[in-house]
Amino acid sequence: MSKKFARRMQTVHRSFIREILKVTADPEIISFAGGLPNPELFPVEAMGKASQEVFANIGSSALQYSTTEGDAGLRAIIAKRYANRGLTVDPDSILVTSGSQQILDICAKVFLDKGDKVVIERPGYLGAIQAFSIFEPEFVTVSLEDDGPNLEELEAAFKDGAKCFYAVPNFQNPSGVSYSLEKRKAVAELTDRYDVLFVEDDPYGELRFLGEDMPSVYSFSKNPGILCGSFSKIAAPGFRIGWVVAEKAVYDKLVIAKQASDLHTSTLAQAIMRRYLETNDIETHVELIKDCYGRQRACMVEMIGKYFPSEVSITRPEGGMFLWATMPDGFSSMDLFDAAIKEKVAFVPGRPFYVDGSGENTLRLNFSNSDEARIEEGIKRLGLSIDSFLK
Repeated sequence: MSKKFARRMQTVHRSFIREILKVTADPEIISFAGGLPNPELFPVEAMGKASQEVFANIGSSALQYSTTEGDAGLRAIIAKRYANRGLTVDPDSILVTSGSQQILDICAKVFLDKGDKVVIERPGYLGAIQAFSIFEPEFVTVSLEDDGPNLEELEAAFKDGAKCFYAVPNFQNPSGVSYSLEKRKAVAELTDRYDVLFVEDDPYGELRFLGEDMPSVYSFSKNPGILCGSFSKIAAPGFRIGWVVAEKAVYDKLVIAKQASDLHTSTLAQAIMRRYLETNDIETHVELIKDCYGRQRACMVEMIGKYFPSEVSITRPEGGMFLWATMPDGFSSMDLFDAAIKEKVAFVPGRPFYVDGSGENTLRLNFSNSDEARIEEGIKRLGLSIDSFLK
């Protein structure tokens, strides 16, 4: 049977994070591994009421096939929310997708041929690496600095014939790093100058709890690329509703690719999300999330200062769901993971976020899915494991 598999599947592996989540199913394990929103913040009651109203008012149509582009009312709401943040977006340029992960899949289908150069951040988002890898591109990585990508490396990659650049400018997964205003403008200028498609993934941008909100790179570009968004982090991931904003020529190709993939995103999920947004103040809910995550992030940073050896450095994100830790050179977070699991605490080793095999001494920590008490206990356990590991 193995001879029947497509050759491309030989180089694509299971998601490392999804495999870790199987290990962390033990309720005694305090997990900082998953990229999970806090379930206590899900608007269960409001979503339940919205669901009842959908079935009562438009039940038959909500259970029917629908257009590939997505619910027109939902797209109008998304466009209005962009307008409230200073970005004018035509609702007809918005394609509703089955989560933001589908955007990466259909973008890869539309743009990538085998051997095409795809620029990604180092470290990069694992979901994008997995989605793009199926189409056998050549990955080119650029160093991620405290304020965004190394611009010299980025321009060199563009000069070398890169077709697209995928990045997460706001509170990046896995590092938590955000681009400065200067680097957002510089990235827009470089992608325009070298005619490189910029795929701007922004699932975390609204989750800022420190500092000032930043405009998208998309807003600075004279030839805008693709802007991706999601309700997974600000409402509920189980609905699998994301979206992509694109100019018409690109939009039409994305629609074709989506039609070949799943015809359309769940009609029912879109109807419930639309009703929820029409009858609730999503901005107030986002503020609740930001307040909670801000406290959880502050707790994790404080506990790391208390329990981690001084040789370990971390990022200090101003939003999002993750921070990034780096041990001294020569130490393996893969080996540390095994030791930490014995102490009933989990994280994600950093190496899977690097396509070049580096990052051995790095690890990602999620703070959004644990309350402060579990964060303190988990960081204490992990700190003891690291301390023993480095001796």
